[in-house]
This record gives sequence, structure tokens and C-alpha cells, in this order.
Amino acid sequence: MDPKHLFVDERLKGSCVYCGGRPDTVDHVPSRIFLDDPLPENLPVVEACRECNGGFSLDEEYLACLLECVMAGTTETDGLAREKVKRALSRNPRLTAQLDACRWDDLFGRPWWRPDEARVRNVVLKLAKGHAAYELSESCHDEPDAYSVRAIPAMLEAERQEFECIGGEAQCLWPELGSRAFLRALGKSVPPAQVGAWLIVQPGRYRYSVDWQTGVDVRMVIGEYLACRVVWNR
Repeated sequence: MDPKHLFVDERLKGSCVYCGGRPDTVDHVPSRIFLDDPLPENLPVVEACRECNGGFSLDEEYLACLLECVMAGTTETDGLAREKVKRALSRNPRLTAQLDACRWDDLFGRPWWRPDEARVRNVVLKLAKGHAAYELSESCHDEPDAYSVRAIPAMLEAERQEFECIGGEAQCLWPELGSRAFLRALGKSVPPAQVGAWLIVQPGRYRYSVDWQTGVDVRMVIGEYLACRVVWNR
């Protein structure tokens, strides 16, 4: 079975994974703004309508730039490491001003940031829906039952271990017949590369995992800094 042309229930195909509308394009999951050049081969793509495909771009750019600025402690391009973020901020002074406005220093001179939670949520849910569709051939259009976004340096060790530990219990349920997760369960090699339960899109930049035992449980780590989790119960 070719992982690019899956043999799945036709009712699970032919719709935008984000809104359920008619798809007329494909979308990279994750967006390329979260990855560095040169891009990995065989990036995950899902079916999407043009409105959704372009509708998340500004928020994705916002989140990618926010993460880089938070990790660097500045919005000054000279102090940033990622070239894509440098270019984005150089051509978009309005975005730079938005990031500056959410930054403040405490009494000890330490920088803190107040992100736009709605924009962050918009991107994280989009990514989770894309990963669920790509791995399980499932559409998740309802509101999730659980959602969390945490900065990894702020997590307690027990919280970090709980987030990283996936699938430790017996895997009694099989994923959707013919899906990529099904092929992985059969021992087939399907990109992205798998290390444990994690699928590594680009080392140090982006990894994700999808578990289906009690629902659809999607976990993502962006830049080895932001830990995101979205769950839809069965």
C-alpha cells in the first residue's frame, strides 16, 4: 500500500480537514514557517479548501515569530537565530510592533510575554486537525475536549514526563483500516521518521504524535520549546 495513496473508507476523504468544505488544494502540516531550510522531504500534506489554506497563514507567522522572540528574549532581528523569522519581521513592522506590545520586563529586568491566546489556539487546533487527518484519516471538526499549550521550561518534571510518555499502556485498538497509523502499526515505513511514539518532521524544530486508544490525542512540540496537546474523546 502506497502511503501517499491510502486505501481508506471513501467517506473519510474528499473534504477540507479544517472546515469540512470542498477541498481544492493541499496544505502542509506543519506549515513551512515552523521549519528551517532546507525543508525535509515528503512533508505531510492534507486536503484543504483555499480559504482555510490561506486563512491560517498570518496566525502561523505570528506564532512562529513569537516563539523565536520569546526564546531569544528580543524582537531585534540581530538577536534572532531563525532566518525565516528574521525575514518575516523585517518585512512586517506591524507584526514586530504587536510582539513588542506583548512584552514587558519585571522588577528584575526579566522579559515576560502576553501572547494573543486566540491566535495561538487557532494555529494549535489547525495543526492538531491536520495531524489527525494525515495519520488517522479522521476529521475532527468539533471543539476538542482538552486543549493545553505549555512552555517546556516552565513545566515540572512530572508534567514533562507525562506529556512525553505516550502509548505506555497496552495498545488494544487498531487505527482506521488503511490509514498511515494503520501502516505504521503493521511495521511499514511511513514518513515522517518515527522515534518511539514521536514523528520527527525536523529534528529540533517540530515533532508530533497521534494516539487513538481513548479518542484522538494529538501532541506537538514546536522548537523544543512549546508543548501542545489537543484531545477529542470518543
